[in-house]
Amino acid sequence: MPVTLVSDLRAAGCVFAEEEAAELVCAAQRAGRGAAWLERAVAERVAGRPLELVVGEVVFGGLRLVVAPGTFVPRVRTELLAELALEMLPAGGRVLDLCGGVGAVAAVVAARRPDVTVVSADLDERATACARANLAPYGSRAQVHTGDLYAALPPTLHRAFDVVVANAPYVPTERIAAMPREAREHEPRVALDGGADGTVLQQRVVAGAPDWLVGDGRVVVECAPAQLPVLRDALGRAGFTAEPREDDERGAHAVVGRGGMIG
Repeated sequence: MPVTLVSDLRAAGCVFAEEEAAELVCAAQRAGRGAAWLERAVAERVAGRPLELVVGEVVFGGLRLVVAPGTFVPRVRTELLAELALEMLPAGGRVLDLCGGVGAVAAVVAARRPDVTVVSADLDERATACARANLAPYGSRAQVHTGDLYAALPPTLHRAFDVVVANAPYVPTERIAAMPREAREHEPRVALDGGADGTVLQQRVVAGAPDWLVGDGRVVVECAPAQLPVLRDALGRAGFTAEPREDDERGAHAVVGRGGMIG
């Protein structure tokens, strides 16, 4: 490992400088990018661009997925959404990955369950372009749509899903300024800002879910623990009962809505 590469990263404040240096070198070798690319990549990382956006890839749920500048980088904690979807999907089921970004949750579900259909939707065209690349290996059982929440979907998908999962933006607006520089400066604000209390988009996801779920379908929303009371109320208004789920190892929290009403 080049010593100067590691020292440059460490001087820039990269806590895991040696690991990041190794990833940059491997990324250069994987794509045959060469020394010039590596030099530019180190400069971008030193300037604060997230490592995943520098190399154009992120490892999520055991898959290596495409990400691009200006897209939200999937977090390890969101793997909980994929695992919950896998747990709840019946044979031959269908899952909607709403606010799906680069299609990370949908890709993990599709990879592990060849019997199911996955649909990913997001407002950001840059993200859905990546999602199409990430879901391409799964052919006709994977779809990607661009638009505002459920408005992205064709009417033919009404009440067609067994599970809706959503990593909707849930950072309260006033806390955006306190987020790490990598997120504030290099990820789209629309993928971070959840409104005054962080639940604005989450509540819209929950309210609209009954129109898109089969009668006994489930809605699963990633959240912060402090948001659970608001989401419990929102789920109740939509005809669901709320079941908090968590993964301490990943620092992940979600709430599952069961028993949605159709009507």
